[in-house]
Amino acid sequence: MLANIGVPGMILILVLALIVFGPSKLPEAGRALGKGLREFKEGMRDVVKEQEDDR
Repeated sequence: MLANIGVPGMILILVLALIVFGPSKLPEAGRALGKGLREFKEGMRDVVKEQEDDR
């Protein structure tokens, strides 16, 4: 899904994020998003590992 966005789409997303969060909150929002994605990936790895262990 993200591979189909392209450069203009990414610029639009960044501009919208800047408008919604403002310049002072944008770094904090980015950190929170990164942390959430990292935790999601770790959780998915655990699920996959558990399924492989059950086999």
